Amino acid sequence: MKADMMNPKAISLEDKKLRPVVENLHDLLANYHIYYQNLRGCHWNIKGPHFFTLHAKFEELYTAAITTIDELAERILTLGKDPESRFTVFAQQAEIAEIETIGMKDTDMVKAIIGNLSILIAQERDLLTLTSEADDEGSNDMINAFMQFNEKQNWMLRSFVNKI
Repeated sequence: MKADMMNPKAISLEDKKLRPVVENLHDLLANYHIYYQNLRGCHWNIKGPHFFTLHAKFEELYTAAITTIDELAERILTLGKDPESRFTVFAQQAEIAEIETIGMKDTDMVKAIIGNLSILIAQERDLLTLTSEADDEGSNDMINAFMQFNEKQNWMLRSFVNKI
């Protein structure tokens, strides 16, 4: 008997338990897209005495974010669902708001990204509970790694702002 390639049972998970996981993965995907674009805007529009430090940091963060976006979409596919790909949907669904980076002070950019990271971390914590309840260790491990990275970046950026 041939396995159904779009069926979560193919990886020994229950569809009913996965519904909230997939819904929240879609929410996280939407937020990562807005976060990514906010980072691009910060990277492009940074000016001031911290240009070299922050230009490189924003690039590091948006490079990590685009990898995370791809991993989230592929995980949704692994769970047998189709990931959303329309930016209009992401903008409506995301809790993170777009920021206007043109003319924005460098430290205000950092504070905005700290706020974005705080939202991502909160969503990732909520997802860890859902993935545990669904016995979805694959998603749990992935989300835990994203959260640990974001917690560290949040701390580093808070330390940067506090030293200025």
